[in-house]
Amino acid sequence: MTRVRLLVFNPALPVLDYRLPAGMAVEFGQLVMAPLGPRQVLGIVWEPERLGGDEVPESKLRPILEVLPVPPLSTPLRRLIEWCADYYVAPINAVARMALGSMAALRGGGTTTEYRLSGEEPKRLTPQRAAAMDALHGEQASIRELAEYAGVSEGVLRGMVGAGILEPVTVDLDRPYPQARPDFAQPKLSEAQQAAADRFVSAVKERKFVPFLLDGVTGSGKTECYFEAVAEAIREKRQVLVLLPEIALTENFLRRFEARFGVAPILWHSSLKQSERRRAWRAIVSGQAQVVVGARSALFMPYRQLGLIVVDEAHEVSFKQDDGVRYNARDVAVIRARFESIPVILASATPALESLQLAEAGVYTKIDLPDRFGGATLPDVSIVDLRKEAPERGRWLAPRLVEEMRERLARGEQSLLFLNRRGYAPLTLCRHCGYRFQCPNCSAWLVEHRLSRRLACHHCGHEVPPPEACPECQTPDCLVACGPGVERIADEVAEVLPDARVAVVTSDTLNSPEKISEFVAAAEEKLIDVIVGTQIVTKGYHFPELTLVGVVDADLGLEGGDLRAAERTYQQVAQVAGRAGRGEKPGEVLIQTRHPEAAVIAALAAGDRDAFYEAEAEARKDAFAPPFGRWAAIIVSSEDEAEARDAARAIGGTRPDLPDVMVLGPAPAPLSLLRGRYRYRLLINARRSAKLQDVIRAWLAPLQFAQGVRVSVDIDPYSFV
Repeated sequence: MTRVRLLVFNPALPVLDYRLPAGMAVEFGQLVMAPLGPRQVLGIVWEPERLGGDEVPESKLRPILEVLPVPPLSTPLRRLIEWCADYYVAPINAVARMALGSMAALRGGGTTTEYRLSGEEPKRLTPQRAAAMDALHGEQASIRELAEYAGVSEGVLRGMVGAGILEPVTVDLDRPYPQARPDFAQPKLSEAQQAAADRFVSAVKERKFVPFLLDGVTGSGKTECYFEAVAEAIREKRQVLVLLPEIALTENFLRRFEARFGVAPILWHSSLKQSERRRAWRAIVSGQAQVVVGARSALFMPYRQLGLIVVDEAHEVSFKQDDGVRYNARDVAVIRARFESIPVILASATPALESLQLAEAGVYTKIDLPDRFGGATLPDVSIVDLRKEAPERGRWLAPRLVEEMRERLARGEQSLLFLNRRGYAPLTLCRHCGYRFQCPNCSAWLVEHRLSRRLACHHCGHEVPPPEACPECQTPDCLVACGPGVERIADEVAEVLPDARVAVVTSDTLNSPEKISEFVAAAEEKLIDVIVGTQIVTKGYHFPELTLVGVVDADLGLEGGDLRAAERTYQQVAQVAGRAGRGEKPGEVLIQTRHPEAAVIAALAAGDRDAFYEAEAEARKDAFAPPFGRWAAIIVSSEDEAEARDAARAIGGTRPDLPDVMVLGPAPAPLSLLRGRYRYRLLINARRSAKLQDVIRAWLAPLQFAQGVRVSVDIDPYSFV
């Protein structure tokens, strides 16, 4: 090989040819540095015939500068990157970038200096130093990371180093992780669990692609089943990837994993410190990392010898990326397993309709766990019709739900109230002039958060303190909170049950592993009587004394015209209902609704999941909706509204005229302004027979747009805002 074709991370020049200097050897997938003008760029050596592009004459080629000291990206990973770029209509270099994880990890090992509190009691403290000391208890990181964590300037921390309050620590960048022991604590499995585990273990041993759908009711012991497959992969010296939909679930999972295997797994998610990301990435590429637990981005890591992929809570919407490369980690996990020739397990108590259809078609191997482990029974479900059992004026909890909570409190049992709405109230207005607080960057109302005294946008993060008077009419003390959020429900619980100890559980209150750990410990030690939470509490937690679940507003998820609204509502309510009665005591679920006749509510009340999915499948089939048809979205945005509108009209005006493709729009997106950008959407509905991606590429390729316009394609969209 005397010349190479590189995939580089330049949007304008994704593919470049170079000369290989004498004596330098490379493989496909190798990471190299190469010159580009006066700069140096990172590139991946790729098979020329797979990237396309015109061949540059030999005389014009510049030489590769350096081969980086990391193993090459494997052939299966390169094929996965190509597949994702093709399927999701995304730039191939944007997909490939996700495999690199940590740019700092591409160089060799060594040491770095981190800092931690020395334990010395300072003689005199400024307020900033005192705040930093409170925030940094138990933390160790670089000065920059500690400054971000503590919310102070780097100068404050450097002063603390000089004063001896912070001490330097030399850290080996590539220190090995402790090794998991597959036989550390082998569990007792039920007959059904053992049968499922045996199927998984056999597939790991055979090292062939088998996609499993593990469909088990909440509390059936799905995790213990796939842990046996994890144990077998460790024995076979193979790596395991476990995908979780969100970081909030990792704390509980880590405890269960450590109890089974003796050590914690390796984590991979966006909140890791730079040094942690670097260490984890190098352990993954070297093969030293045995089990990696992470969010969706962990899927693209360059594992040395992958032997098993598990997608837990596989129905979760958060596996779908909604910006950048808009991929669905659940689906891509199956494709990666196919390229790697390994088994993949999709575990869920409420599988996605698409997964169930693939199982019915024989594409997935379905494993059922229909009963709870240890003889525990599923909770009784009752409907509270809010039209007949209305809450008192100004309140949101029906009398029957309050009475059931009162009884649980008297018996020393726990209750959980679920409302998927953060904050105190979703809308604040002036009772005098009607002024509504809206985000300046988004077409969304500001949500009141009383615990942190702020009005916040949940889309862009804009925050303002609540004013003393209306900004429009200047009338003081006139602001009214409209509608309930979890904080308002917690206040109501405190009024009706003044002796109850209440915990508000949202992504705002459980925003770090430490806080999650504190909440779990408090709940297990029965220091909490009533948990009021959003969807963060619907899965993964096991509290034996929690015997009552109240769904405050089951209709909330059915609003907005989302294609999957009914399915998503069913999944959320079924998951949160599964928190009740997981121990020896029976559980009860009360679902508050104004639409008890809705198919999804009736199915929840009857516990008839199959009937719901059957009706949902028929409705989708009639609409040629997934999994019986294809959806795609084209999202056009710009900081200039006219620019966005004109670009969307240009796309709509050149729409393809094909019998198996229907284009709806363009129209302003439901969130027509998001993070300062005006947005228009086109929705494409296609038959399964249509080559949808090819149609979209041919449609958009000839079009030219103003410089400020962004056009993105979303294949199999989950968000319709």
